[in-house]
Amino acid sequence: MSKIEVISTVKVTKTADLYKIVDACNKSLKDRDLMFGLASDEKDKTKMVFTIYHS
Repeated sequence: MSKIEVISTVKVTKTADLYKIVDACNKSLKDRDLMFGLASDEKDKTKMVFTIYHS
């Protein structure tokens, strides 16, 4: 089984359409073993955490 490696994490301002960018990245770059994640920041609900993974 391959290990998933975090390449980069950045905190961004929460917007309604941000998930669309993550979805587009996941669909277009999965053949390069890249995955993208988006999660709410637990400390600041106006922010989200965008993470890039390599598998």
